[in-house]
Amino acid sequence: MPDQSENISRPSAPVPSGNWKDLRARVLSAAVLVPLAALCVWVGGLVYGAMIVLAMVGMAAEWARMFGFGLDARRGQLCLVWAACTGVAAVAGHWGGALLVMAAALVLGPALWAGQVAIGCAGLSLLWLRYMSEPGAGVVLFLVACVALSDTGAYMAGRLFGGPKLAPRISPAKTWSGSVGGLCCAVVAGMLIAALLPGAQPGAVWRGAVFGGLVAIAAQMGDLAESALKRKRGVKDSGTLLPGHGGLLDRFDGLLVAAPMAALLSLGAAGGAAFWYVGLH
Repeated sequence: MPDQSENISRPSAPVPSGNWKDLRARVLSAAVLVPLAALCVWVGGLVYGAMIVLAMVGMAAEWARMFGFGLDARRGQLCLVWAACTGVAAVAGHWGGALLVMAAALVLGPALWAGQVAIGCAGLSLLWLRYMSEPGAGVVLFLVACVALSDTGAYMAGRLFGGPKLAPRISPAKTWSGSVGGLCCAVVAGMLIAALLPGAQPGAVWRGAVFGGLVAIAAQMGDLAESALKRKRGVKDSGTLLPGHGGLLDRFDGLLVAAPMAALLSLGAAGGAAFWYVGLH
């Protein structure tokens, strides 16, 4: 007779530490990706715009593929074109037109439209922060650095300390220790970047810490949301473009939430100042 106790749900076991098998691939891909992206952010203009548009197109392709629409399907092709048109309109300065194009993607169906909105909002936010805030490159650097270091800190702390799982039903590998480690790394990064950027205003250090923490929380929310989507769709990674990370959505899922949050905050910062100065007049 089967042991009925096997059917009783038990508390999830703590995650063991020490799984470093993908560290080498992550380091090598970051060694290529980080300098290239930093150069594009620094140069700005059409170079930066092209990078964002290409990233939007790549993420749209991965989103469509998770829902069964590859490049051989008409809807899969339309997803790429739609994302490109949204980004190009914004690069050309037609922000209202970009939002209309993004909204019109509803004709693709609710699932694909949700992807166009999530990816479009993140892409438009990154373009807005670079082109319309001050200092543009520094603002994007703050945002991307806090998101990246939150991810790296979570990876390192989770594997060093292990411990209870953060959201076992969504992403069994994520731990509370990793979440706290990522938050601490983003806070420190925010403090340093906000204080060292040219034209830093009074209170830059503590404001950098607060908003670095907010960026980390938003990034972790985006990470969990993408993990939930992948679990629902039955896929491990959104793609294979980035060794050690998976696809573009796997690597930049945190920006899907953090970038729009930063852009909304920037609207409340006086005189186009960096978004962590929101509320100062």
